[in-house]
Amino acid sequence: MKIVLVGYRAAGKSTLGRLLSDALDMPFLDVDRGIEQRIGDQTLTAFYKEVGEEGFRPIETDVVVEMCTTERAVIAFGAGSLMRARNQQAATENSLVVYLQVPVAELWQRIQSDPSSDQTRPNLAGGGVEEVVHMLAQREPVYLACADLVVDGTEQPEAMLQRVVEAYRRADPTQA
Repeated sequence: MKIVLVGYRAAGKSTLGRLLSDALDMPFLDVDRGIEQRIGDQTLTAFYKEVGEEGFRPIETDVVVEMCTTERAVIAFGAGSLMRARNQQAATENSLVVYLQVPVAELWQRIQSDPSSDQTRPNLAGGGVEEVVHMLAQREPVYLACADLVVDGTEQPEAMLQRVVEAYRRADPTQA
């Protein structure tokens, strides 16, 4: 069984993913990093601007489906990865799907404080806090529908780690 982490950008998926990987001795896979490996020397932002959503999403789906075939792994999805039905199917097969839920104001503060955000996270709706409000309104119902566990992403990473590890061990007794 794998663990799939979903949530908006800057929700803490990569941070929690690395902690889970260490705690459970599982590989950590990041969909955004997988896309970067496929596109070569471009940043995600530059690539997205060049090919648009129509060019970006099929590559993302290929990466998601490939990563989700891994039997035991922690996989951090991109913020929009769950918006395609094929990705939802891949994410929920033999997985514990964890939604890191973070309020808009906190997400916006985290995005602003991340100096690499412009290079690694393309704006999808024009930028600013309005983007966060708009995109989260579209995505959160999908996150919630796919989630086996909703975690307060404002908690300390160690507290989130403990909750997810406990849920994972309950969901897959062979890991106890």
